[in-house]
Amino acid sequence: MFKAIRHSLPILGLVLLAACTNNPGGTADSNATGNTTADANTEFPAAKDCQNVAILLPESDSSARYEAYDRPLLEQEIKAALPGVTIQYANANNNAATQQNQAEAALTKSACILVVDPNDSEQAAVIVQQAKQSGVPVIAYDRLIQDPDLAFYVSFDNERVGELQGQYIVDQFKAGNLGLEKGANLVMINGAQTDNNALLFRQGALKALQPLVDSGDLNLVFDQYTPNWDNARAQSLMEGVLTKESNNVDIAYVANDGMANTVIAALRTQGLNGKVLVTGQDATLTGIQNILTGDQTMTVYKPIIEEARATAQLVAALSKGEDTSTIVNGETELQDGTQIPSVLATPIVVDQSNVEDTVIKDGFLTKEQICNGLPAGAGGICP
Repeated sequence: MFKAIRHSLPILGLVLLAACTNNPGGTADSNATGNTTADANTEFPAAKDCQNVAILLPESDSSARYEAYDRPLLEQEIKAALPGVTIQYANANNNAATQQNQAEAALTKSACILVVDPNDSEQAAVIVQQAKQSGVPVIAYDRLIQDPDLAFYVSFDNERVGELQGQYIVDQFKAGNLGLEKGANLVMINGAQTDNNALLFRQGALKALQPLVDSGDLNLVFDQYTPNWDNARAQSLMEGVLTKESNNVDIAYVANDGMANTVIAALRTQGLNGKVLVTGQDATLTGIQNILTGDQTMTVYKPIIEEARATAQLVAALSKGEDTSTIVNGETELQDGTQIPSVLATPIVVDQSNVEDTVIKDGFLTKEQICNGLPAGAGGICP
């Protein structure tokens, strides 16, 4: 299970991995073999024979993934799993109140299953409760919703995402790459504190990084969340750090590619792009291009098709009254201790060494897309 703990910045939250058997509302334990259809139908009666599904995504300005990948893949997979389905779609544009209104509108228009990627993990509990009043299940997609009446959670192992980012930094430091040596200055520009995933990314990263910080091998000079994952805010934060540290920054842990791109812009102004280790996440087109030019060091690739397909399988199972225990592969613990049946996919590190074997091989991005506008020979990939 994955325990998300809201905390102040200096405190590293605890994430536990264990098997749990105490499930709310008759939801399935991932190791259980019993059929959970009766319980699901009792708890969410509106889902039976449902042909009206709402997809509510959180934003589109800080990451290109939601409109470019999540929306089309979710619609594609849900339509394939549940032929004849009607899909209502809305994007909250980084506003939790807007998302609540969108959910209410979807329910008014007879949505009987909600797929919600919350703008705010706690405020979205209102959506879950509104849906519950109508017997409608909510599947939290990508980001967790802090509500015990949540039906399912589909995402990646988000603590693991942060671990991969942090361990990559550790490995590069120990190898002495980019001139890294004892006392290197580390900056952490985290995602939005209202996004449960951002808490887990930071927890995972610090799991790998904290020993080097404690030993003095790394000097953590800045560690802050970025409201709404705002790219411009990330750039401003980086500019402030560079001024404060007189440009003496060696590593920039940045939670995603969108913010990494603006952090790189701040570094470029000081002639430091390509000289500072910069992390990212989401394997966006811009992120991969920055990796090939040497301005960004790594990203984390999360095959979104796996999230979308698992979500579609859950939607279809709820509609058809089928068992979900073969779909669920884990549980996620909320702040109140409630266990939410979950489907958690595996993230993958991408750097210059494996771009072709990951995002290009999977068809997530094409070589033509990636190399468009890049100089010949970029990253050893572009013609």
